[in-house]
Amino acid sequence: MIIRQFFIPGISHSSYLVGGTGSCLIIDPSRDTDQYLIAAREEGMKIVGILETHLHADFISGHLDIAEKTGSPIYMPERAQALFPHVPVQRGSIITIEDIRIEVRETPGHTPEHVSYVLILQSRSDSPVAVFCGDTLFVGDVGRPDLFPGSSQELASELFTSLHKELMTLPDHCEVYPAHAAGSFCGRSLATKRTSTIGYEKIANPALAIPDRDSFVLSLTSDMPPAPDHFSRCTEVNRRGPVLLAELPDLKALSANEVRLMLESGVAEVVDIRRYDSFGGIHIPASLNIDSEANFATNAGWIVRPDINQILVGYNPKQVADAVVMMHRTGIDSITGYLSGGIQNWVQSGLKTDNVRIISVHELASLMESEPELLILDVRATIEYAGYHTPGSINIPWPDLRTRHSEIRNSGLVVVICGSGVRAGMACSILKRAGHHNVVNVAGGYIGWIAAGFNQRLT
Repeated sequence: MIIRQFFIPGISHSSYLVGGTGSCLIIDPSRDTDQYLIAAREEGMKIVGILETHLHADFISGHLDIAEKTGSPIYMPERAQALFPHVPVQRGSIITIEDIRIEVRETPGHTPEHVSYVLILQSRSDSPVAVFCGDTLFVGDVGRPDLFPGSSQELASELFTSLHKELMTLPDHCEVYPAHAAGSFCGRSLATKRTSTIGYEKIANPALAIPDRDSFVLSLTSDMPPAPDHFSRCTEVNRRGPVLLAELPDLKALSANEVRLMLESGVAEVVDIRRYDSFGGIHIPASLNIDSEANFATNAGWIVRPDINQILVGYNPKQVADAVVMMHRTGIDSITGYLSGGIQNWVQSGLKTDNVRIISVHELASLMESEPELLILDVRATIEYAGYHTPGSINIPWPDLRTRHSEIRNSGLVVVICGSGVRAGMACSILKRAGHHNVVNVAGGYIGWIAAGFNQRLT
């Protein structure tokens, strides 16, 4: 038997190939399906099934794409009520390939329909050797139950039962293969380690140490991090069945004037995927800035509208192509094309541009001395702001500026700061799109601020 893990940074997603000698299953696949076909070919195996633990909220699954390419059946939780051809599974369902027996356990809590797949290698033992637990149990954490408005209390209670009555009854040696690791918004404090065992989680997972149901529910429904916008879309897309990637239109290289006409007619928006410093120097007016090297898939899923044509501006076609793959992961399929020749093509066409002034942490320190009424906008998460911040600053997490930008005064300088400058770059682009033009970004953010020795100016 072989188990191969596939990990995607950014969305921190783990999927798996489980195989015998000539056949294999794919569990919780991403939309990047070629990797599974290549792996199966390398192992000399045929893909004979696709297993989904639940309707994923944080990414678009590749189950239909793999089924289209291989003819393999898709196994889905019966309670998911999926609208595409599939084999429904529930408690007691059994899937067998060669000498591998997979038993289905219902483990609701993160989502109502969640199941886990318990693997038994029958040629070795009748004892479970591994569990593919999706987002029920992580290394060092458990799945969040608050993604369904009005159901978090009930789901948290169900999660307590799923963990203690289903997963923790497995033998200590049973290996744990979750669908996410640190960096995912599907939990609160996932470990960077990507696999574990039931026994180790029993002694080292803080959520499992909570002794009673009421305390567990309170813990899992309090102070959860915000969920990105695409979480409210991906579940339903995965239930209906995503559009096959092969059916999406090819990406077009657009001239500056083609982009201008689309923007003027209101049928498209621009996403600038360059670094915040490049974006600050010069960009197309009203562009959103999302650095393609900084958790791009999640950030794009959070603020990019999937219902309007999107035009990308990047450094080169390779960067654009990579960004398109990442956007597809979180359900942004409305990408019309990219600006051929990048921003240089735009400026050489004599078209209007905008910019964001960027200052150093030393300039910020001087401004704080000379302008006591200076508005410093901290766009980090609330929990980060509570840890430390510059005195007198206000905190609005960067995605919230889409609806809370009116809380920012529209006169006087607004200094935007985050941890490094990346989130502040996104925040500045949101503010400029909303009509706040006197904004500056602090290069290096609090990392640079602390490195420069200004720690004493934090509270």
